[in-house]
Amino acid sequence: MDKLVIAGREFASRLIIGTGKYTTNEAMVEAFERSGAEMITVAVRRVNITDRSQPSLLDHIDLGRYAILPNTAGCYSADEAVRTARLAREVGLSDWVKVEVIGDPKTLFPDNEATLEATRTLVKEGFTVLPYFSDDLIMARKLIDAGASAVMPLAAPIGSGLGIQNPANLRIMREMISGVPIIVDAGVGTASDACLAMELGVDAILMNTAIAEARDPGAMAEAMKLAVESGRLAFRAGRMPKRLYASASSPLEGAIR
Repeated sequence: MDKLVIAGREFASRLIIGTGKYTTNEAMVEAFERSGAEMITVAVRRVNITDRSQPSLLDHIDLGRYAILPNTAGCYSADEAVRTARLAREVGLSDWVKVEVIGDPKTLFPDNEATLEATRTLVKEGFTVLPYFSDDLIMARKLIDAGASAVMPLAAPIGSGLGIQNPANLRIMREMISGVPIIVDAGVGTASDACLAMELGVDAILMNTAIAEARDPGAMAEAMKLAVESGRLAFRAGRMPKRLYASASSPLEGAIR
């Protein structure tokens, strides 16, 4: 019953995965299936969506089974991102969009201000917008005020696999934001990273490279599925308090007799 809800739409899975970097389409499809994901993100600028008579990545995605989340990867300005989102909607891909505006070509860090500008424009045009940005509480609030249906802070640079670099930022964001899902995007490297993110209280995780570049993408996709589920369950259960000193596992006081 613990479902992810974005813009009124329910998802049983809290794992969203991408379509890039797989060595074969068959490996990608296996990863989809074993991940349990219900939403797949596709880079609009890197896939053939205008001439369906030609081969396309979309040929390998069961559009009846997975919700498609177009993303504006490769865009370096708000105007580019807006045009790319409009193209995806015009060809019938989706009116949901992950807004991604890159600010630096080496680090691929997002341009938060351009992302905010694109978000405002697309929300006014009726899009369901999920913006990707630095792990900044103040920017998260601005994006929500602009109408974002979820916020997607990075955990580490895109494709780095470094894991959660600023857990305190995510924890603070979780405590200060309610009513809008927080989805960690970028930087997760392995299952323990995904589990930690979920234990911090984020609502979902979007990942690509950690699965696609694994030695066995299908197995890693399944591991990520289990890690996300485990981390979410642990967050809801509530961890024990941390203590500086030992505390006996079988205390004599208060023991059941």
